[in-house]
Amino acid sequence: MTSAAKPSDTTPAPVAFLKGHGTENDFVIIPDPRDELNLTEEIVAGLCDRRAGIGGDGLLRVVEREGRWFMDYRNADGSIAEMCGNGVRVFAHVLRAEGLISHDEFEVGTRAGVKQVAVLEHTPREASVRVGMGPVEVTGVSTARMGDFDFAGLGVDVGNPHLAAVIPGLSADDLRALELSQPVFDRDFFPAGVNVEILTELDAGSVHMRVWERGVGETRSCGTGTVAAARAALADAGIENGTVKVHVPGGAVRVDINAGEAVMTGPSRIVARGEVDLAAFSSAPGDTRRA
Repeated sequence: MTSAAKPSDTTPAPVAFLKGHGTENDFVIIPDPRDELNLTEEIVAGLCDRRAGIGGDGLLRVVEREGRWFMDYRNADGSIAEMCGNGVRVFAHVLRAEGLISHDEFEVGTRAGVKQVAVLEHTPREASVRVGMGPVEVTGVSTARMGDFDFAGLGVDVGNPHLAAVIPGLSADDLRALELSQPVFDRDFFPAGVNVEILTELDAGSVHMRVWERGVGETRSCGTGTVAAARAALADAGIENGTVKVHVPGGAVRVDINAGEAVMTGPSRIVARGEVDLAAFSSAPGDTRRA
């Protein structure tokens, strides 16, 4: 009888992962404090695949750089993105829940700059997190199309590009019934692509929003998108500063805008912990670790 083959000593060890979401904008989270992993676009896309991988709207790699925790955020297609508001909340929750940081207020580095976060309450599964999102810049007005639906919106930079369109007379029920598809937009206005938010008018301090994220498609929520939506809703109502409760398919967040800067407060939930073999998602053996 032939004995079973033993794994090669060169077989990469599995790595730890978590799965979490912020208002159902979900992420694969890979702790990599020493910055040792080489997460190629192929590996990230495989991990985020909802049929062949773990599944997620994006991936958060937890890295320590220059004495600060850095959120290396990737879209579901493996492309690099500047910022993710829901991702920052989940990232901060993971740091506290996994004991990687021992205090509730700290800084998180992102490609869109350093964000101040406060974990208001947390358990290993759930948290409420406040994030200083920084400057919110209105870049002008542009138009886009989704199928037969043409609309105009406000260009908003939240560290990443958005087109937030307040649709006059649109109800929450109308919004739910809309057929959203890959947007056609002005590539001269948005050369790096754009996240598109469709939203109702401001009513009693609230709006309802749906979002199409570049590199992902429609998601249940988008943190930076809620900030862009709040800015557009306030502008549409002729208000400079204020608080907006933004309802998305995955829940709701609070956005406070004052003097051109935004603070977002919302939930985070960790739903799974485990181990994953990164090599299973790579066609190039041995490329899961940095040389």
